Amino acid sequence: QVQLVESGGGLVQSGESLRLSCVASGSISSIDAMAWYRQAPGKQREAVAAVTNGGSSNYADSVKGRFTISRDNAKSMLFLQMNGLKPEDTGVYYCNAFSVVVGRDGRVSRNDYWGQGTQVTVSS
Repeated sequence: QVQLVESGGGLVQSGESLRLSCVASGSISSIDAMAWYRQAPGKQREAVAAVTNGGSSNYADSVKGRFTISRDNAKSMLFLQMNGLKPEDTGVYYCNAFSVVVGRDGRVSRNDYWGQGTQVTVSS
């Protein structure tokens, strides 16, 4: 099991910045990658950015050039630097960690772990 705790959310004005943090504990060695998701009111949860153990990262088109995901493996932490925030970035941001498992039958499955979420509100 992996436990995740986020922090750093808040209320900011359009154009300002925030930095989200996530601390992982538990079976950290089982993690293959970590990511940030967000969920706006009335909408489905969506992936924002992800980073693998090897450091490869990818971003949703809506945040490219504004957000940066990073990891501090020594401290088991994940970060999301958010610059140039827009009202449409408002939502609950969740830290995610997942491990890929290959069963005896060769089937590949994924174990996902989630934090409790942190609210980000961007006013116009």
